[in-house]
Amino acid sequence: MSNRILTKEETKKLFEPLLNLVNSRLEKLSMEDKPLLWALRRKLAIRLIYAERGTPMQRRRLKAQKRKQQNNLCALCKKKLPQTDVVLDRLKAMDGYNAKNTRVLCRDCDFKVQTKRRFK
Repeated sequence: MSNRILTKEETKKLFEPLLNLVNSRLEKLSMEDKPLLWALRRKLAIRLIYAERGTPMQRRRLKAQKRKQQNNLCALCKKKLPQTDVVLDRLKAMDGYNAKNTRVLCRDCDFKVQTKRRFK
């Protein structure tokens, strides 16, 4: 199942007003202080990403847990996982990073999965 994308109408009626409101509020809070505006935008962007994906430490712990559950083997090809450069793959992106919705893949298998998902 592909990820939900806003329709043109939703973008116009919901997203654009929200974005305008947030930008207006950030500009007001920063009081023309460009470095403060930059810092506020950056902090907001990071927190929104964490709301969707969890923190890097949470994902690191989950990856270690999944690696152990999978006996240090790639979930697809079953080859031994390298020490670094492995991927914590979500089966359904919208369901987030959790034990039921993730698996650890080697880089080659992740590339194959991502290629396949793009062409659905």
